[in-house]
Amino acid sequence: MPTMKAVVAAPAGLHARSAAVFVRAVTDTGLPVSINKADDGRVDARSLLQVMTADFPQGCEVELSISENAVEGVLGREKAEDALRQLRDLLESQGPA
Repeated sequence: MPTMKAVVAAPAGLHARSAAVFVRAVTDTGLPVSINKADDGRVDARSLLQVMTADFPQGCEVELSISENAVEGVLGREKAEDALRQLRDLLESQGPA
């Protein structure tokens, strides 16, 4: 399972506008990406409601992941890791505030 860690940089965390921008970016990948923070369960990063209610505040470290089955069936590990890198960069920028 490809995974990547990121730190949420948006001042409001992943709430409202920043969550919508993130979820749109995840949906654009076409991959079933999940997101979680330590000690919490994974949520579907394609779901705005799940992302907003999971409480990802500014400064929290999250893990992005894509299931191995999806990677093998859709596009391969390298492209999946590229997608995760782009999502990490988005989360770590101030852009989706």
